[in-house]
Amino acid sequence: MTAETTTLAIELFVGLVAAAGLVGWLIHRLALPIPYTVALVVLGIVAGVVLPVDVEVSPEIVLLVLLPGLVFEAALRIDIDDFRRTFGGVVLLAAPGVLVSAAIVAAVLAVATGLPLELGFVVGAMVAATDPVAVVSTFKQLGSPRRLATLIESESLFNDGTALVVFTIAVQVVVGSVTPTGVVVSVVTIIVASTAIGLAVGWVASRLIAAVDDHLVELTLSVAAAYGTYIVADRLGQSGIIATVVAGILIGNHARRVGMSERSLEALDTVWEFAAFLLTAVVFLLVGLAIGLGDVVSALPWIAWGIVAILVGRAVVVYVLLGGAARLVLRREHRRSLPIGWLHILFWGGLRGAVAIAMALSLPIDFPQRELLQATTFGIVLFTLLVQGTTIEWLIERTGVGADKPLPDEAPREAESPAR
Repeated sequence: MTAETTTLAIELFVGLVAAAGLVGWLIHRLALPIPYTVALVVLGIVAGVVLPVDVEVSPEIVLLVLLPGLVFEAALRIDIDDFRRTFGGVVLLAAPGVLVSAAIVAAVLAVATGLPLELGFVVGAMVAATDPVAVVSTFKQLGSPRRLATLIESESLFNDGTALVVFTIAVQVVVGSVTPTGVVVSVVTIIVASTAIGLAVGWVASRLIAAVDDHLVELTLSVAAAYGTYIVADRLGQSGIIATVVAGILIGNHARRVGMSERSLEALDTVWEFAAFLLTAVVFLLVGLAIGLGDVVSALPWIAWGIVAILVGRAVVVYVLLGGAARLVLRREHRRSLPIGWLHILFWGGLRGAVAIAMALSLPIDFPQRELLQATTFGIVLFTLLVQGTTIEWLIERTGVGADKPLPDEAPREAESPAR
C-alpha cells in the first residue's frame, strides 16, 4: 500500500465517521421517524451518485475489518441462560432456515425468470442471512421481551456464518469443484470445526482476562480475541463468523463471572458499545456506496421476483418451521406457545444488509452473470432496508410486542440506548 493510498483510506474513514455522526445528530435533533441505519444507507447511495470519485467497496473491508467487531460485541451481550432457552429456535432459523430460504429463492428465480437453478441458489445464499440491526435498536428503545430480542440477535449472528458457508459451497458447485456428498461433509465439518476454534480461543482468552485486574489489558485481550479468532478460523478454511460468535458468548459469560471487577465490566461494555456503534455506521454507509442505482434499475424484474421469494421463504421458515416446532415442543412441556406477534416481528424484521453485500462483491470476476446476480442482491437488500426497515417500528407498536408480557419463565427486557 502506497503512502497516497493510505492517506486516501484515512481520509475516507474520517469522512465516513463524520457523516455518520452528523446523520445521528440530525435524526435525534429533528426526531425523524426513520431508523439510523436506514438513513446511513440512503446517505451512502446519494454519496455514491454525487461524489466525483468512484469509491470501491472491498468485501475484505466488510468481512475482515468490520464484521468481527460487530458480531463479537453482539455475542458479548448475549446471556447464556437466555440463549439456552432460545437455542432450539436459533438452530432452526440459522441452519435449516437458511437452506430453505436459499432453496425457495432459487426455485422462484428459476421458474419466473429462467435463471439457472444453481445461479439462483447463489443469490439465495447471499440473501438468506438476516441483519436486523435496526430492529434490535428499536427494541432497545421501546423495551421488549428479553427472549425475543435474544432470539432475533442470536439468529442474525449464527445465520451470517451459516449463509457464508452455504454461499462458498454454492459458488464451488457452479464452478464444478465440489460434489453433492462433499457439500454435506463441508457444511458439517466447517460448523463443527469453527465452533471448536471459538470455544478454544474463548476459553483461553477468558482465563487470561480473569487472571489480571487491569481494565486496559483486559480490553486489549478482548480485541485480540475478537479479531484473532476470526483470522485463525479464516486461515484454517473455517467460518470466522461462527468462531467469533462462539468466542464472544464464552468470554461475555465466563469472563464476567470469573474475576472481572466492576470497573473492568463497565469499561468492556462501554468501549465495545462505542466500537459497535462506529462499525455499524461505517458498514451501512459502505452498503449504500456499494449499491449502484443504474445496475439495480436494469435488474428490476429479477429483483421483484427475488423480493417475492425472500418474503415467501421467510414466511415458511418463521410461521411453519419455527412456529410449528415451537407449538409442538412448548405444548408438550405445558408452556405457552410463542405469541403470534413475535412471529410477525421475526418475519418482517428479516432485513438483509452488510453480509449480503460483501458476498455479492466477493463473486469471482469471471463468474457467470456476475453483474446480474450482484444487482439482484443489491436490490433485495435495498428493499428490506428501505421498506421493512422503515415500517418495523410501526409493526412493533401495532402488535404490542414492545409492551408484550414475557413468557412465564422470563423477565421483561429493560429499555436501553442503542448499541449498534
